[in-house]
Amino acid sequence: MDVVVFGAGSLGSLVGGMLATRHDVTLVGRSPHVDAVRDDALRLTGLLDLTVHPRAVTDLDLDRADLAVVTVKAYDTAEAADALARCDLDVALSLSNGMGNEETLADRLSCPVLAGTTSYGARYREPGVVACTGVGTVTLGPAPVSTDERDAAFDLARDVGRAFEVAGIDAHVAPDMRPHLWEKLAVNAGVNPVTALARVENGALADGPARELAEGAALEVAGAARAAGVDLDDETARGALGRVVEATAANRSSMYQDLEAGRRTEVDAISGYVVDHADGPVPVNRTLAALVRTWESARGLR
Repeated sequence: MDVVVFGAGSLGSLVGGMLATRHDVTLVGRSPHVDAVRDDALRLTGLLDLTVHPRAVTDLDLDRADLAVVTVKAYDTAEAADALARCDLDVALSLSNGMGNEETLADRLSCPVLAGTTSYGARYREPGVVACTGVGTVTLGPAPVSTDERDAAFDLARDVGRAFEVAGIDAHVAPDMRPHLWEKLAVNAGVNPVTALARVENGALADGPARELAEGAALEVAGAARAAGVDLDDETARGALGRVVEATAANRSSMYQDLEAGRRTEVDAISGYVVDHADGPVPVNRTLAALVRTWESARGLR
């Protein structure tokens, strides 16, 4: 399968690197990382030990591809979609954090769009080197915007799932991705802004005041999901949060890493999405979103 991975940061490089063991992969990312991959190789370390040689470019230069895997920051999804629109694609899969990415892709692409979540953990080490910090799964299926063509999209999702599986990626295909997307949002809303603002690893959310705050954010997401017609009960959201905190205790969340590096965060697609779409008050998410946005504004990132 010809695969383009748009957004070859830590997660994109991990997924793309694993796919490159069995497929023809083009990574689209930024220098100096893609320069190192192009000139030498991509090394996956940590819980994996792989050296692969995918194509690596800073600008998409393909006329067509079987699959586009989009792993950019949520606020870059529109720009990625505009670039991918110039490529003849059979299907696109979003693995980006936050909500609303599939809608953005579907508005700009003529191919079917799949939604996906992943529990794989990745951390950028140096140009050409990404560490796998957690071996997990990829869950994918028809995007919520694809209801009119759900059967065809589900068949495509199974094809993509098989392509992932032969490359050693544990993939599960779901007929309805909405519960998975909202559950992932509950975890992200609990983990990302709390760890970023407190400057702590994920394991600090296992007990104490941080746990109470993280659970409060996650439970607000569960309530917003139910109001939107998605069956996500409080115990499921609380359990998902607890499992991720335990499994990634030593990790620094992506939002924590963004704050450390002085980068814009994905708060608008996480806590901000909850605030904008909840049918009722969500004081924890509102407060967390306001604090992270204040940090961004003070540094000219908004």
